[in-house]
Amino acid sequence: MTDPFTASAERHQLLGEEDGRLRPWLADRLFSQRILLLILFVAASVFFGYQASQLRPDASFEKMVPISHPYIINYFANRDDLSSLGNVIRITVETSGENIFTAEFQELLRKITDEVFYIRGVDRAGLQSLWTPNVRWQEVTEEGFVGGSVIPDDYDGSRESLAKLRENTLKSGHVGRLVANNFRSATILAPLVESDPETGEKLDYTALSEELERLVRDKYQSDDITIRITGFAKLVGDLIDGASLVGAFFAIAFVITAVMLFLYCRCPWCTIAPLICSTMAVIWQLGLLHTLGLGIDPYSMLVPFLVFAVGI
Repeated sequence: MTDPFTASAERHQLLGEEDGRLRPWLADRLFSQRILLLILFVAASVFFGYQASQLRPDASFEKMVPISHPYIINYFANRDDLSSLGNVIRITVETSGENIFTAEFQELLRKITDEVFYIRGVDRAGLQSLWTPNVRWQEVTEEGFVGGSVIPDDYDGSRESLAKLRENTLKSGHVGRLVANNFRSATILAPLVESDPETGEKLDYTALSEELERLVRDKYQSDDITIRITGFAKLVGDLIDGASLVGAFFAIAFVITAVMLFLYCRCPWCTIAPLICSTMAVIWQLGLLHTLGLGIDPYSMLVPFLVFAVGI
């Protein structure tokens, strides 16, 4: 009786003989030039490794919206008048006291507004807070329309001026937008520009996030004051800050994969080979991105994990 394994080998040999050779023509040519191919492979790996080391996060608010949609096209056509509806940072300052209409809280809100005003990347003309002149109140009287800035011109922190401030806030229509309905928190709206008007460089979300933490939260948050910062730019900045943790998880996944491969095959070379090849695939992918003038989107940081997993 013929051994099934022998029969299978003979069948594969016959198939190869029908093709005119036992090994494909391409394999013959590749292995005959293996030294040259190894040199090219190492050179390409070094080149793409250097390119990958230069790769930087690339995030943009415009990449996150369907720019071909008619509504978005209309928004971009009128973005100068709709700055508060686009890429905006919202900084909410909450007090543990009864309400925000105290001299201490208003002085704190004024200082935070001034800090945000000078942060690079903020559209200063569109900045909105109780302490910016573009936040106004208006009402109709017997004499016609009257109005002014929410902060009274003669504001001095006294009880009378605080009462006037509260009255102006109610007239302004910003309750529920810049001021909470329970009057325990106030919000600063900071529209962002996509590029620096002085240098023309793209907005650095990492630097912006760091400045917000250093100049606002670390400086003014206390037991009585809670500061919350939200917005696309802050989210992206936090994702970029967590990139080092992503690298640590990749290293842990690499070690676990190596152990599992060795336990499966019990061969050091069969363990090392797929790990090296899969890692090179990740390096080539990241290096190719930088070579093409692209960056890595923070939302795509897990793609190298997928490439590595598929390679294994």
